[in-house]
Amino acid sequence: MFIELEPIFNNVGSSKKFSYSFVPDGIDFTDSVSVEGEVVNNTDIVSVKAVAKYVLKTNCDRCGAPVERKTEVPIEHILISRLNDEDNDEFILVEDMKLDLDSLVREDMILALPAKILCRDDCKGLCQYCGKNLNLGSWSCKKPSDRMLPALAELLIDECIIYCNIRRAKNGSTEEKSFISKKR
Repeated sequence: MFIELEPIFNNVGSSKKFSYSFVPDGIDFTDSVSVEGEVVNNTDIVSVKAVAKYVLKTNCDRCGAPVERKTEVPIEHILISRLNDEDNDEFILVEDMKLDLDSLVREDMILALPAKILCRDDCKGLCQYCGKNLNLGSWSCKKPSDRMLPALAELLIDECIIYCNIRRAKNGSTEEKSFISKKR
């Protein structure tokens, strides 16, 4: 939705209310967004204040379960028609006196997303060994044995046997043989 701002910028005390719904482009965490708010010129300071309401649809970051949560994002910005300092991020510059409200709402929605979305505050996540959802109940999943270590130990024992047999053959001793039998 585009809002024509010239009448608001030119008349102190003027305002324009808006209420509409749209489907945001490039966002896959909701179907539709409803926006309600107002653009106001209060003593030559033009501001937009609105609330975007939508249902957040995503998966839990710990267990992967579907999450649907009603969400409200406040939208509050000061609008200006010209900018003296090019590096200023505090204001929204509207040089052509038209505000693209959809892109402003979409940006604020993305910035308002939490860093971690959980299905519930005490989500236990997934079992690190079998991958089952720990929120669905408990089971006696045992830590799997590391199959690499026994194979490595077997290789070392075999190498030791070869080494010890070579020494025994050179020395004619049986001492190494008793050492080998202790290892096996």
